[in-house]
Amino acid sequence: MAVPTVTRRSDAVQVAALLDSPEIAQLVSELAATRWTGRPGYPIHTMVGMALAKSIYTLPTWTRTVGLVREHAALRAAIGCPDAASVPSVHACYRFTAKLRKFKPLLDACLDRVTTALHEQLPELGTTVAIDASDLPAYGNGQRYLYKGGPERKTYSDPDATWGHRSAVSTRSAGSFYGYKLHQVVCTATGLPLAWRVETAKANESTFAVPLLDAVRARGFRAEVAVMDMGYDHEAVYVGFEDHGCHPVIPLRETPAVKAGKHKPPVCDHGGWTFAGSDAKRQAAKWRCPTGECSPASRWITANRLHTLIPRGTARWKTLYRTRGAVERENGRLKHEWALLPLRLRGIERVQLHADLTILARLGCALTKARAVPLAA
Repeated sequence: MAVPTVTRRSDAVQVAALLDSPEIAQLVSELAATRWTGRPGYPIHTMVGMALAKSIYTLPTWTRTVGLVREHAALRAAIGCPDAASVPSVHACYRFTAKLRKFKPLLDACLDRVTTALHEQLPELGTTVAIDASDLPAYGNGQRYLYKGGPERKTYSDPDATWGHRSAVSTRSAGSFYGYKLHQVVCTATGLPLAWRVETAKANESTFAVPLLDAVRARGFRAEVAVMDMGYDHEAVYVGFEDHGCHPVIPLRETPAVKAGKHKPPVCDHGGWTFAGSDAKRQAAKWRCPTGECSPASRWITANRLHTLIPRGTARWKTLYRTRGAVERENGRLKHEWALLPLRLRGIERVQLHADLTILARLGCALTKARAVPLAA
């Protein structure tokens, strides 16, 4: 898929373009309609602009966001503040996030509109997707034990977070962490997130794979292939995805059946059988004798965890699995380029809202870039 390439706008211009987009403008008008009494307060247009600026400028806290806007004339003009005195306070920003949590369906509808508009600009978006979970260490992390060699702590400053396990990366070893996980579906061609959810760290990632696929389909995408790592290697995942018409590409865990070699293709006196195509309606793959001398010369094997419709070891399977890096790269972008981390708030509802606003800015910028180039390009 060809991704539009245009000259990068300044961040202040980008914030103004997002606020002028019809999808976010509708969110502003819908939130403004919820005001019914009391002082008018700061304009909703300005408050949404503050939220977008926080992600685009990679700022972890509202204090730093407010400080930047007060000093940045172009950014003040973009969000509708004539001078530094008219910039919303930190407390106003916190009140606005509470309002967004209360009216979260309005934000969800805005995200649906943005993804729909992206799909119109990029028709092949979401054909092949990658699914993975990424760790979000909690702000109120604390120590697991009261003291070295002592009992495990029973209360934490962030009661919603839980202990979980994360894999090793270049800057740290594998081990336990206290916090949350972001589960998301990413288009492998563009790297754009299509559906996501925040859960506690202890929740098994494989249990959210099918619900995430449902969310992707609800937004109008028709994923044909889903690439996942070994953590999703469970029979329920294969069944759920095939029932939705999406072929899972997942490496096998070394279970007893795998050790016994039950995942290998059929063999005969003429050698190992070769893959001869699959039938999604039949939910089976055809394997053929290498010489065709056997009777019958081919047989159908019902699709399951050990034998998938895209067989492991084939060139297509290997090519598809290499695209799984798209979700890893997007996790890194959201964390380090869009201020998803470090978390500076507590509670799963607040973390979910923080992820929603971060991804809204990410998708909104991608949409404005796509609209800047004609579809024919």
